[in-house]
Amino acid sequence: MKKVFHWIIIILLIAGVVGTFVVLWKRQQPKPVQYEQLRVERGNLEKRTIVTGKVEPRDEVAVKAQIQGIIAELYKEAGQPVRKGEAIATIRVVPEMQALSSAESRLRLAEVSLRNVRHVYERDSVLYAQKVISLEDYDKSELQYAKAIEELQNAQDNLSIVKEGVTAATKESGNTIVRSSISGTILEIPVKVGNSVQSVGAFSEGTTIATVADMSDMLFVGKMDETEVGKLREGMPMDLIIGALNDQRFAATLEYIAPKGTESNGAMMFEIRAAARIPDSIQVRAGYSANAEIVLAARYDVLTLAEAAVHMTADSTYVELLNDSIPDNVTRTLVTTGMSDGIRVEITSGLAEGDLVRGNEITEQPAGMMPGK
Repeated sequence: MKKVFHWIIIILLIAGVVGTFVVLWKRQQPKPVQYEQLRVERGNLEKRTIVTGKVEPRDEVAVKAQIQGIIAELYKEAGQPVRKGEAIATIRVVPEMQALSSAESRLRLAEVSLRNVRHVYERDSVLYAQKVISLEDYDKSELQYAKAIEELQNAQDNLSIVKEGVTAATKESGNTIVRSSISGTILEIPVKVGNSVQSVGAFSEGTTIATVADMSDMLFVGKMDETEVGKLREGMPMDLIIGALNDQRFAATLEYIAPKGTESNGAMMFEIRAAARIPDSIQVRAGYSANAEIVLAARYDVLTLAEAAVHMTADSTYVELLNDSIPDNVTRTLVTTGMSDGIRVEITSGLAEGDLVRGNEITEQPAGMMPGK
């Protein structure tokens, strides 16, 4: 029994040594080189670029105060629709004491003047009826009386404007009622009841009461690098992708390219604007971030080949054409290429549809390594 066990151990040791030598010998043998086989196919090529930007309304208007005062009432809130001419807010005028005193003094003087002129006019009317004074003197007296009445009315209107901002005749259409200048949606109302507001003037931009925009006409606004802006032209189609809407795509048309660029991080950037065609059923908010895909060049129904299979030298472009009848036999074939989209390239001559071309060498990846690493 001991002899059998002894021989078993010897046999196992011999088998281990032989197996080790066999494995080492196989590892030293050259492995056959394998290459990708790429087929010439007919297809479409598009060279695209992506521009980042945002969606904005084409018409956005800041409605400002025309008089100085305090917000008395607000009739609208942000997000609500508004029609052109519809009231948004009412301003209560806070009169200046000097202007108020001057207006009141003017009114008192106008009243005194009217009483005096009326007395003279009534006396001259009696004298003219008795043929004591001439028609010319009577007409002068009547003219002075009419002027005094008009001056009193002007003084009353001036006092009303100083105190309330409007006259009795213009109360409904005066500057104290802030009205929308366009129809659309209210984007923002930055004031509250009780806030002081400044009027638009030579030295003041005026307080913005509301921002109104037409949300049915939206624009994509972005900036493009100088290296690609020269490839654009007005009227080019593009796909608009809005991330806030689950990356929905909308058609857009380029309609503006800035003639002057601005420097940003050492690069010259040019603003572009495109009209977006967004259905009425989809609500888009001003300021949504968006990406625009622009087709810079396109070739349709042409022969294409993976760009990795095309080799270039100083004076020629060629591929390694596989011979179907002889395995691993290739022929260097000159080709002419056209447009490339970065992955596939157009073949204009030298190959036919269905030809097989040798690509890159197939290498084994170490275990655990992801493809492309």
